Amino acid sequence: MHNAAFAAAGIAGVYLPLAVPPERLAAAVQGLVALGFRGVNVTIPHKQAVIPLLDDLTPAARAIGAVNTILVREDGRLYGDNTDAPGFIADLTEQGVVLADIAAEGALILGAGGSARAVVFALATAGVPVTVWARRAEQAQALCDGLRPFLPSAVVLQVLPPTAPTPGRPALIVNCTPVGMEPQVGVSPWPSSWALHPGQIVYDLVYNPPHTRLLQQAAAHGARGINGLGMLLHQGALAWELWTGRPAPLAAMRRALWPS
Repeated sequence: MHNAAFAAAGIAGVYLPLAVPPERLAAAVQGLVALGFRGVNVTIPHKQAVIPLLDDLTPAARAIGAVNTILVREDGRLYGDNTDAPGFIADLTEQGVVLADIAAEGALILGAGGSARAVVFALATAGVPVTVWARRAEQAQALCDGLRPFLPSAVVLQVLPPTAPTPGRPALIVNCTPVGMEPQVGVSPWPSSWALHPGQIVYDLVYNPPHTRLLQQAAAHGARGINGLGMLLHQGALAWELWTGRPAPLAAMRRALWPS
């Protein structure tokens, strides 16, 4: 989608996949300036580990504690941002989800990694009560404790114990774990003892495969399922705008993700 955006905008740029093992992350980041990069995206497992290697962060990236986009400034300084949070909200809005309606029953977030931190921050700053569930309760608690200083004091942020018999009936459920993608295709992060209900929205950040086991469960119970492809589009568009200083050609990027 980034290359489609460059072509649509008439920019002589190229977006490349760069596989970087954790032990070589520092060397890779240091090489960005010398190699003439304008910026890069950062994905699992580097979103948090990259932070000490950068010169500055946006307030959102600092609060979330994870970076998914790096801008290489003209002076060679590296600027870390997080477009996952606004990208998630942008897709919810495009999908017709009204955050004020979600706020009435709250949201349940599955997972406590970098993507979960972005989603929790995005929802909490929008005034949605958030509950975090993870298989490691201490990780979920650390997420909540780390975000609280950056959130309005009135925001409800709590942890659901991993052994909880039921999560209640949240209006929005968001899977921020990698469960459902390779090598766990066909596996769901949703405990079999928990119920799903008609009217709930189940958002799976996993987009490959597009119809995960979790989304199949949602459909079987009359809940609305959304995969993460729209969030991928919007977070990518925001990153592209940061690198180029131009409005992203969303239509071209969308066509690259959803070819006819």
